[in-house]
Amino acid sequence: MLKARVVTALILLAGLLSSLFLLPSLGWLLFAALVCGGAALEWGAMVGFGPAPRRVYALLLGCMCLAGGLVAGLHVPGSVAPFALTPVYALSALFWLLCVPFWLRARWKLPGAGAAALVGFVLLVPPSLAIAHLRLLSPWLLLGVMAAVWVADIAAYFTGRAFGRRKLAPSISPGKSWEGAYGAIVGVGVYGLACLSYIGYPLGEPGRLFLALVGLVAFTAVSIIGDLFESMVKRQAGVKDSGTLLPGHGGILDRIDSLTSTLPLSSTVVIALAPISCKRQYTVTEKIAKAMPSDSASTRPIGA
Repeated sequence: MLKARVVTALILLAGLLSSLFLLPSLGWLLFAALVCGGAALEWGAMVGFGPAPRRVYALLLGCMCLAGGLVAGLHVPGSVAPFALTPVYALSALFWLLCVPFWLRARWKLPGAGAAALVGFVLLVPPSLAIAHLRLLSPWLLLGVMAAVWVADIAAYFTGRAFGRRKLAPSISPGKSWEGAYGAIVGVGVYGLACLSYIGYPLGEPGRLFLALVGLVAFTAVSIIGDLFESMVKRQAGVKDSGTLLPGHGGILDRIDSLTSTLPLSSTVVIALAPISCKRQYTVTEKIAKAMPSDSASTRPIGA
């Protein structure tokens, strides 16, 4: 099992990195739609859809992801219309921040096929669009967000194994502990501050440092919530994994459970900060222009 898990992880990582940096924007959008459809197929199986309905549902969600990406301009660099994505991201944010915490506490079950289909849409389409959106802005940005989720998972696993005593959600995921969650917060905090320092974020300013720490803690919490939500649905469905596509790892949903919650919120933050980033870029450009010689001076003959 361990060998299969390692081999699958290496193949997935190689495929992800090559696709992330080599595929054109339209090709990456098609990849995101394919992931959305594959995950929807697994979701349909977990919530009790029959073979034919789950295929139709998977095709529908994949096509919706592709259509949404085309409308938002995610297939052409420089043409992205982020405000076209804002309602989708907002719906996802409301779901993860206001609904899921109570859902986990009460351990509600999906009341029917209609509710299951709607939750599947909110669960899968926004993060699939966010994958295309963040990659269009920068492959490194998307990789950085995904790496933060991986850091959270790894830190939680090893910290939980070494120090885990108090169960985080024993009726949902018995293996998770509060100590593991604290380890994830520390791991993501160190990783996030290192990344922010590298890109020149002013960590020396107390207010900015506080905002960064709050954001990193919130990111980690949402990542854990996404993981717990899928664990709850699997437990209610009576299955260990969402699928069998990935040997040693389960299905697509098992690999993207934390990304379903973190990617849309990360894209929301990017959209919210876009005007500030543009303003800063304008200020820097203005300063450079003032430092440069004027047109008249630059066109003056040498020695004049």
